[in-house]
Amino acid sequence: MSRACEICGKKPLKGHKVSHANNKNLKIWQPNLHKVRCVDKLTGEVKRMRVCTRCLKSGLVKKAA
Repeated sequence: MSRACEICGKKPLKGHKVSHANNKNLKIWQPNLHKVRCVDKLTGEVKRMRVCTRCLKSGLVKKAA
């Protein structure tokens, strides 16, 4: 299972962690994903999805009761 939001497609980002001595190490920033039970807009059935908190806050996902 990939670490990506199923709504917006947000994935991990890569970059360098740079120390004071200018040593560079690979750093990976993971998206803040939550496994939520939500209602599918097309079929209307309840299913589990991995959704980032930004999509949850903005109302792109309707949570199941």
